[in-house]
Amino acid sequence: MKNNTSKIGYLIVGLLLLNYVGTHFYKRFDLTNDKRYTLSESSLKIINEVKEPILIKVYLEGDFPAEFKRLQIETKLHLEELKSKNKQIRYQFINPTDIEESLIEKGIEPSNLQIQEDGKISELVIFPWAEVIYKDKTEFIPLLKDVFSKTQEEQLTSSIQSLEYSFSNAIHKITSLKSKKIAVLRGNGQLSDIYVADFLRKLGEYYYLAPFTLDSVATNPQKTLNELSNFDLVICAKPTQKFSEEEKYTLDQYTMRGGKSLWLIDNIQAELDSLMDTGETLAYPRELNLTDLFFNYGIRINSNLVRDLYATSIPLATGNVGNQTQFNTFLWSYFPLIVSKNNHPINNNIEAVSLKFTSTIDTLTNEISKTILLKSSPLSKPVGTPSIVSLKSITEEQDPASFANGNQNVGVLLEGNFKSAYEGRIKPFKIEQNKDKSISTQLIVIADGDIIANAISKGVPLPLGIDKWTNQQYGNKDFLLNSVNYLLDDNGLINIRSKTVKINFLDKEKTYQQAFKWQAINILVPLLILVVFGVLFTFIKKKKYQ
Repeated sequence: MKNNTSKIGYLIVGLLLLNYVGTHFYKRFDLTNDKRYTLSESSLKIINEVKEPILIKVYLEGDFPAEFKRLQIETKLHLEELKSKNKQIRYQFINPTDIEESLIEKGIEPSNLQIQEDGKISELVIFPWAEVIYKDKTEFIPLLKDVFSKTQEEQLTSSIQSLEYSFSNAIHKITSLKSKKIAVLRGNGQLSDIYVADFLRKLGEYYYLAPFTLDSVATNPQKTLNELSNFDLVICAKPTQKFSEEEKYTLDQYTMRGGKSLWLIDNIQAELDSLMDTGETLAYPRELNLTDLFFNYGIRINSNLVRDLYATSIPLATGNVGNQTQFNTFLWSYFPLIVSKNNHPINNNIEAVSLKFTSTIDTLTNEISKTILLKSSPLSKPVGTPSIVSLKSITEEQDPASFANGNQNVGVLLEGNFKSAYEGRIKPFKIEQNKDKSISTQLIVIADGDIIANAISKGVPLPLGIDKWTNQQYGNKDFLLNSVNYLLDDNGLINIRSKTVKINFLDKEKTYQQAFKWQAINILVPLLILVVFGVLFTFIKKKKYQ
């Protein structure tokens, strides 16, 4: 009796000690191969800087099919991980059924999903959004990615893969202060504000933005260069007017001082508007006076156009119904659809990028490091200019063998110590501390100015990357945002975005076909196991006490 009492006492003491250790020395273990539940260093840095309470409302409570239940569970597990690292982060799951109208008023749009169960297809309306609230700021997060994918499994995989980036990005956005400054070049026929409105609005959430013209370089070049040097990055979006030597020298010396730049260049004059009016247009080289600048930096933008069998579409009028013109969309080989090679944090895990009338880029041999960010598909080819671009090519049957000269470079990142384009040349004007070689810096050149251009509907800018005719979402915004983040050394968010996880889904068709088989196995096998154990137990008992 005394021994039993001692054992019970030891057991109670042991349980109390175990409870104390578990309370004060809490540890979570991630045993998955892809470490999907382990937060990256960038995420930890962001959430550790949160000093005041953050509330995250997730509108994913309710009954969902198995696939979307997976999104709900993965979201909950990720938020639990955030909460375990910082007690200031709280979350709650809310069933949106009773508050649908208020959510729509906030700008939260529902998603209509087709669900296949037992061989039948039904439709489900859900609100896959999260709302992050910090002080007087609110950020909305779409949890279901609108991706260019063939199946719901691919869409859900991309959505689950983006959870860490989505929440870390939202927390970073509403808790951090802006510091970097971006100059948006004006004065050389760049895209007007309405065509870059969506991307600049997105950039404005992270950085200070200001328009900058080079007009004053003619009267006060030193002041112009000094003012430009106050910016961390320069964006030049589709210039159409020639740069003067004074303007080009200013930009060159900005680079020599370590300035970073994003160049979105249309080297060919070819516009869709004139093509629609007459059915054809002349494509010819556009003189921007930038060739020697880029040549010294290590690239050459060619005077050609890329035709690609993997392309986006254009709308064409095909008839009339009453007073309404009917439009249909047709694939247009001059609008390449670029699928990323995932060879760099900038282009990793982004959707296909839509380009229009792009040219090829040659990389030259020098000391500058070059990373190809965008390439055309294997079924593509360059077409020389000047040449006639005609809509008749849409109806012509294309021979894939004639598109064998593919994988053309159309976007490149350059990094290193650049040589001035004016080294050993007469300078357009005198400045203090002229530099012939830069400190280490970076620039990105894309041979398409329209990559940044958002569509317009009824005078209102649409989100960048949205095709207003097909409502298809492309990866232009993510690609450009990653480019800017990278150039401004804001690499943390890029690294989070490029994280990949592997999600395994059931084969719906196979599951439906073999449903009876597995139901029978699940019912009969446990019963058989019980029968076997019962027989063995009876046999052993009889033998033992015989």
